[in-house]
Amino acid sequence: MEFNLLNFILFAGASLIVGFLIGYMVMRAAKSKRATADADGIRAKAEEIKEQAEREAKNLIKDSKVAAREEKLERLAEVEKESKQLKAEIKKNDDGIRRREEIFEKKKDLLTTKEIDLSKREAQHERNERSLSDKKRNLDEKIEEAQTVVERKASMTRDEAKKELVQRITDDAKRSAAIMVRQIEEEAKDEAETQAKRIIGMAIQRYSGEHVQERAVSVIHLPSDEMKGRIIGREGRNIRALEAATGIDLIVDDTPETVVISGFDPIRRETTRLALERLIQDGRIHPTRIEEVVNKARADVDASVKEAGEQAILELGLARVHPEMVRLLGRLKYRYSYAQNVLRHSVECGFIAGMMAAELGLNQRKARRAGLLHDIGKAMTHEVEGSHAVIGAQFAKKHGEEDLIVNAIGSHHEDELATSVIAHLVAAADALSGARPGARREMLESYVRRLEDLEKICRSFNGVDKSYAIQAGREVRVLVESGRVNDNDAVMLSKDIAARIESELTYPGQIKVTVIRETRAQATAK
Repeated sequence: MEFNLLNFILFAGASLIVGFLIGYMVMRAAKSKRATADADGIRAKAEEIKEQAEREAKNLIKDSKVAAREEKLERLAEVEKESKQLKAEIKKNDDGIRRREEIFEKKKDLLTTKEIDLSKREAQHERNERSLSDKKRNLDEKIEEAQTVVERKASMTRDEAKKELVQRITDDAKRSAAIMVRQIEEEAKDEAETQAKRIIGMAIQRYSGEHVQERAVSVIHLPSDEMKGRIIGREGRNIRALEAATGIDLIVDDTPETVVISGFDPIRRETTRLALERLIQDGRIHPTRIEEVVNKARADVDASVKEAGEQAILELGLARVHPEMVRLLGRLKYRYSYAQNVLRHSVECGFIAGMMAAELGLNQRKARRAGLLHDIGKAMTHEVEGSHAVIGAQFAKKHGEEDLIVNAIGSHHEDELATSVIAHLVAAADALSGARPGARREMLESYVRRLEDLEKICRSFNGVDKSYAIQAGREVRVLVESGRVNDNDAVMLSKDIAARIESELTYPGQIKVTVIRETRAQATAK
C-alpha cells in the first residue's frame, strides 16, 4: 500500500515534471513563433515607412522644382521691367542729345556765316589799307617836293618853316573859325520859322547803331519731375505732337522741374507757353488733347494781339488804322529789344514825337502816328528780308498810310533820306526812348562811370575851372576862367569838347555842351 502510494507519488511527480517540461517547451515554441511574427510585422512596417518617406521625398523634390521655376519667372519679369526702364532712359537721353546737337549745328552754321562775312570784310579792309598806303606815299612825295621848294626860296630850315607855317595857319584858322561860328549862330537866330524848324529837327536827331538782342527762350516750371515723363509721352509721342502743332522746340533736360521752350517766333513761343501751362494744369496730356489746347491758345494769343494793338492806338488817340496794321502792332507786344518791350517803346516814341511836334508847331497827330508805327517792320522781319525800317515803310504804304508817315518810318535809321521835320522827330524820339536811363536796364555802375568820364574830359582842357554833368548825362556845363578864355575861345572850346566826347566816349543819344564864361567885378565900400 505504501509502495503503491510511493509509486503513485513518484509517478505523479514524474508526470508533473514531464508535463512541466512539455509545457515549457510548448511555451518556448509559441514564444519563438510569436517573436517571428513580430519581426515580420516590424519588417513590413519598416517597408511601409520607407515607401512613405520615398513618396514624401518625391513630393518635396517636385515642390522645390515648382518653387524654383516660379522664382525664376519672377526674376525674369523683374529683369525685363528694368530693361524696359533702362531703354526708356537711354531713348530720353538720346532725344536730349539729338536736340542739343541740332542746336549746336544751327549755332555752328551761324558762326560759319559770320566767319565768311568777317573774312570778306577783312579782305576789303586790306584792299583799302593798300590803297591808302599808295595815296599816302604819293602825298608824302608831293610834300617832300613842296618842302624842298620852300627851303630854296626861304632862308629858314625845313623844321623852322614848318613850325612857323603850322602856328600861323592854326592861329588864323582858330580866329576865323570862332568869328565864323558866332556869325553863323547869329544869322541862324534871324532866319525864317521854317528854316528854324529844320535846324531844330536836325539838331535833336542822334542815330544810335542798331544792335538787337532778343529773348529766344521761355522757361516753364513743373510741379514735379514726374510731369516731364507725361509731357514726353510714350515713346515721345506727346512732345512730338506738341512740337508739330506749334513749330517750337521743347528742351527737356536734366534741370529739375523745368522745361525750356525755344523758338525765334515770339508769337509761337507764347502760344506754346500758354498751351503747355494749360495742359500741365489740366493733367490730360495726349496728342488729341494737345491739338485742341494749342488751337485754343492760338486763338487766345491772336485775340490778345488784336487787343494790344487797339489799346496802343486808343492810348495815342489815333483813328482809321488798317486792321492789318493793328494786328502787326499787337505782335510787337511779345517782342523785346535789350529787354525793352517794342510795343511800349513804340507808344513812348509816339508820345515823345508828338510833344516835340507841339513845341515846334507841327501836326501832333501825324507825329504820334509816325512814332507809333516806326518799328512796325520788326513784327515781320523774320518773314521778309531787309531792314525793319524799309519793310515797315513798304507795309505802311501798301495799307494806305500817307507819304509823310511812310518816309518817317523808312528813314528813322537813315535807310532812306528824311524829307520832313517829323521824320527827324521820329528818329530823335526813337533814340531818346531807347537811350534814357533805365529804359534798357543800363547798369548803375556803368552809368555813373560814364558821367565821371564825361566830367573828366571837360576838366582836361586849359582854362576850365569846373564841369558838371546834368540831366542824366544829356548835358554837361563847363565853367571857364574869364581871364584865360575870351568869348571866341569859349565858342571854340565848346566845339573841341564836343569833338573829344564823340571820339572818346560811347553814349546813347546826344550830349549838349554848354561853356559858361562870366566876369565878376568886386569892390569894397569903406
